[in-house]
Amino acid sequence: MTRSDATEKTPRHEGAKRTRNPEKTKEDILRVAMKEFADKGLSGARIDEIAAKTATTKRMLYYYFGDKDGLYRAVLQRAYEEIRYEESQLDIDHLDPSEAIRALAELTFDHHEAHPDFIRLVAIENTNRGANLSQAEGLQETQTPAIRTLEKILQRGQDAGIFRADTTALDIHMLISAYCVFRVANRYTFRALFDWDLTGAENRPHLRTMLGDVVLAYLQQPGKL
Repeated sequence: MTRSDATEKTPRHEGAKRTRNPEKTKEDILRVAMKEFADKGLSGARIDEIAAKTATTKRMLYYYFGDKDGLYRAVLQRAYEEIRYEESQLDIDHLDPSEAIRALAELTFDHHEAHPDFIRLVAIENTNRGANLSQAEGLQETQTPAIRTLEKILQRGQDAGIFRADTTALDIHMLISAYCVFRVANRYTFRALFDWDLTGAENRPHLRTMLGDVVLAYLQQPGKL
């Protein structure tokens, strides 16, 4: 290598070190790791493969996340934080309670459809009986805003006399989540059994509207159906 080659390459190498962004590196790791864990599970995913698919090293993965279990918990936490963030950006305070509930349900519908890896991770973690999710620090606190939002909508609807009083925010959260998770998680078995694609574009508008209808039908005052 000539002297001119050496002087040309050195600044580039040093510049790369100076511009390395730890947060961007962590985001890259979490993005790749989510796909690996969703496809192969906690036991099947390999740190070597995750490192090879990111702009970092195996040593750096351990530096940021401790071990494979730590990385898996970070992936789970990020997956739940993403949907909570989307919910926090939803402008529904100006909507009447029924419209607000429908908007929240449709946001969950859209998010789960766009993030099938999240659904796979939830299934894997339930197979593992929630062993890792229960160890994720502060995760329950990040879920609180979603429940608070639902509580506010329910209270407004109850005060207006249009929502039943014998239900809770967790009831509605469960109802919405159950519908949306089933649609994505069971699309292949449902199609094999009934030749009907739950996530097919032709069925999407019907199912999206149906979700809001189901939730609102449940919320109606008894005797008003």
